[in-house]
Amino acid sequence: MFVTSAYAEDAVPAATGDHAAQGQTTAGTAVPAEGGHGKAVFPPFDPATFSSQLVWLAITFGLFYLFLKKVAMPRIASILDVRSNRIAQDLDQAAKLKGEADTAVAAYEQELAEAKINANSIGQKARDEAKAEADAARKDVEAGLEKKLVEAEARIATIKASAMKDVGAVAETTATAILESLVGKADKGEVAAAVKAAR
Repeated sequence: MFVTSAYAEDAVPAATGDHAAQGQTTAGTAVPAEGGHGKAVFPPFDPATFSSQLVWLAITFGLFYLFLKKVAMPRIASILDVRSNRIAQDLDQAAKLKGEADTAVAAYEQELAEAKINANSIGQKARDEAKAEADAARKDVEAGLEKKLVEAEARIATIKASAMKDVGAVAETTATAILESLVGKADKGEVAAAVKAAR
């Protein structure tokens, strides 16, 4: 216990001495940094470590290059190959579909042209048939009218003949009556001959 207190008494002045020394250094200039360096330098910019930095850069670059060459680039190349193959297939399929569409359009246009030609021929045929039917109907009507006209003319001639026959008889009767009223007596034979001569 005694020894400890004596040691503590000896240690106190040393501590106070350290404090005094610290007070002096605080009041004075800069204290050297821990580790004995006067200035602290950023390690990548320290010329003493350039060679090790270059070695590690070469190692890192080599490993990164090997990683790219063995892992990344083959995967990227396979992806690009797959995409280029898919694009080529899509382009081939699009060209094939375009060819089929062009063929379908050409066939449609040809069928449309044929349909127009058929429609024109059907229309012309229908017009010709209608004209032929109209001509036949007109000829039938004209023949019927001609027949009726002949029959009418025959009837008119018969009526006219009978009328003329009656007119002769009426004229003879009338002339006989007029002569009898004027002269008193008339010869029927002479009256008939005079009426026939007048007609």
